[in-house]
Amino acid sequence: MAMAKSIQILLTIAACRRVVEEQKVCRLQRSIYGLKQASRSWSTSFDDVIRGYNFIKNDYDPCIYKKVSGSSVAYLVLYVDDILLIGNDVKMLGDIKAWLSTQFSIKDMGEASYILGIKIYRDRSRRMLGLTQSSYIEKVLKRFKMEHSKRGLLPMRHGIKLSKKQFPKTDEELKRMSNIPYASAVGSIQYAVQCTRLDVAYAFSVMSRYKACAREAHWGAVKSILKYLKRTKYMFLIYGSGKLILEGYNNASFQSDDDDAKFQSGFVFKLNGGVVAWKSSKQDTTADSTTEAEYITVSKVAKEAVCMKNYIQELGVVPNIAEPVVIFCDNNGAIAQAKEPRSHHRSKHIFRRYHLLREMVSRGDCRMDRVSSAEKTADPLTKPMSQVAHTQHLDKMGLR
Repeated sequence: MAMAKSIQILLTIAACRRVVEEQKVCRLQRSIYGLKQASRSWSTSFDDVIRGYNFIKNDYDPCIYKKVSGSSVAYLVLYVDDILLIGNDVKMLGDIKAWLSTQFSIKDMGEASYILGIKIYRDRSRRMLGLTQSSYIEKVLKRFKMEHSKRGLLPMRHGIKLSKKQFPKTDEELKRMSNIPYASAVGSIQYAVQCTRLDVAYAFSVMSRYKACAREAHWGAVKSILKYLKRTKYMFLIYGSGKLILEGYNNASFQSDDDDAKFQSGFVFKLNGGVVAWKSSKQDTTADSTTEAEYITVSKVAKEAVCMKNYIQELGVVPNIAEPVVIFCDNNGAIAQAKEPRSHHRSKHIFRRYHLLREMVSRGDCRMDRVSSAEKTADPLTKPMSQVAHTQHLDKMGLR
């Protein structure tokens, strides 16, 4: 949406130059902030400038730049007009900031402690780094008047049943639900899920299905998520307690949706002890067996693995990333289908696009390994869990 200021400027020019009367238009020589072209113009302008200082753009994330000088390396992360610098040479970082100040009007915020509402905690002696969104969660709780509520033990209780059949049926209930900020609350939870709180990803995925037909039971489930976030708002996503090896874990919950019997899939990727990528979503394909559900899920996880592998490879800091990324799965049938194609009456109907997994395995992009059901890190992203199991998985995911 164009800013009011931009529109007023254009109208002023039109009045002065009699544009309307003479059927004339204005040709912009440069972009104006607020117009739809502004973001693209800023991106291309910044890219041209930063490349002039020998930064190289990452082909798999156009907002990541890398600069190498001898043994020194620096990374520049761009988010709209916020810049985060990371490197192993303090002098080099200082030179980059000094150069940026000659090209743009910038404000040096010092060592990174917050980025996009995420607090960064660093323990240099133990080589550990933690991310938390406690401040953001507090704002969400206040917005929906949940700051004085009880603390919840779980984001979603085990055994809870929700469906679209529970939609409001009376005019009174419809009126009551129209005053409840259901969609706003779910949307506010989404940012926490995307950044640090993968432990509520499954509950968020379920609740987001009922924005158009929410009932009091659904609203109660959303409040359960907020109560859980209140109890765990100071939780950190920790990195630094593991090896610098990329590992993937996938899981599928067979026929978990009561409305259409479609399955829930989830995956996590771990690096250096913490989870760096995750997703929990209901699939658009109906599977008639656990093997089919797991196979479809892992085919999509493999695509994510290839993307992350290529991205990390361009960073040039993980020496073993050229090796196949290990994806852990607990379904022997899915692993067998990926490693050695076979014709079977239970799987011959699977869409061809999912068999891309076999090609990625054969060319060495990824590797399928067996893991016991008890060791599946992605379990909380596909189903509600008991208190004990949920706590155990938090530690596996690097949430403390």
